[in-house]
Amino acid sequence: MNVTRRELLKAGGVLSVGLMTPPWLAKVAQADMLRMTRGGKLDPEAVLVVIQLSGGNDGLNTVIPTYSPEYYKMRPSLAIDKESVLPLADGLGLHPAMNGFHELWNRQQLAIIQNVGYPNRNRSHFRSMDIWQTASPDDRFTTGWIGRHFDITLEQGPMDPVSAIGLSTERPRSLLGEKATIPCFGSLADIHNMVGNPETAKLLRDVQGSPAAAGTATRAVQDASLAALASITALQEKLKAYEPKGEYADDPFGRGFKQIAQLVAASPQTRVIYFSAGGFDTHSRQADAHAKLLKGLSDASRTFLDEMTAIGKADKVVVMVFSEFGRRTYENGTAGTDHGAAAPVFLLGPRVKGGLYGANPDLKDLYDGDIKFKTDFRSVYATALDDWLGGDSKDVLGESFSRLPVLK
Repeated sequence: MNVTRRELLKAGGVLSVGLMTPPWLAKVAQADMLRMTRGGKLDPEAVLVVIQLSGGNDGLNTVIPTYSPEYYKMRPSLAIDKESVLPLADGLGLHPAMNGFHELWNRQQLAIIQNVGYPNRNRSHFRSMDIWQTASPDDRFTTGWIGRHFDITLEQGPMDPVSAIGLSTERPRSLLGEKATIPCFGSLADIHNMVGNPETAKLLRDVQGSPAAAGTATRAVQDASLAALASITALQEKLKAYEPKGEYADDPFGRGFKQIAQLVAASPQTRVIYFSAGGFDTHSRQADAHAKLLKGLSDASRTFLDEMTAIGKADKVVVMVFSEFGRRTYENGTAGTDHGAAAPVFLLGPRVKGGLYGANPDLKDLYDGDIKFKTDFRSVYATALDDWLGGDSKDVLGESFSRLPVLK
């Protein structure tokens, strides 16, 4: 599991300290509140799947501007020829490896939000990813945007320890909250390794040496940790009962989406699933590596949504795909691209209004060789929070951002 013994000892439990299983009445009240405040359209069982493409995905070779002569001049060896692209609209096409995305586009289940970024772009992986994960270009927040959403949810009443789950070898800062502790696993196999291990329960119970006196803050932490472990144990049994039905490839995205499908099917209390995959830092010999990554993402996304349709869950799931930045408009001297700025964000699913959002990238009007950002990424988050999860984006993001008309 993506946690150390030291972290357990220090934090008093890694799973979901402070989160308890909600009574049925609290769930009903929350669902009623969502329906009243958002016009009755929100589904209290809605699931947001966040896919992080770590390294900086090359947006221009993902959504290809075939309308632009500048694109072909800037990328003499990397540009995708017009005859090969999978056509979209307005002189744009998808990379030829992205048949899965193209099928979703034809079903009107793929929204492409163009030129997404933030003011004063930063080309550092670490800084830019921090900005995306905290939703804070000005360092206003140190916690993550998803963590803050669940902090606010906790103020309304207790919630289930597996309301959100991360699937990542490194804990995304997006999941960091002040009160809500969101479990993160390298894979679902980590749950099986943890559950049934007597040392895990002992460590959680005896984090301060021995069980504390009833009614104390330490005892509350210990009891909450064990409640979280009990919830994870129950989740393990549900996971065992469901075997994913889709034919997923044995690659990072195939394995990831297979586990996401299992979680959606087996854990109806889970509202957010966060998955990250790397490899997108394509400074050299980009063409083949990028094509392989895009094929993996595209095929697995389609297989996942097909499986959700088969089990009657498709209308409850929206997938968001982002990367910390795009790449430079021009190729470098090693058949790759360097760190850039604005790039497309993707939303997928039957509840998505498929199409293009925002103007096409203008390769005649650049900022130091980068695509200029036109849509603040926090508008995408505000849309997901307010129009899908039923949250309050102003509280989470610290100010109001315009929402995109991209969800049904």
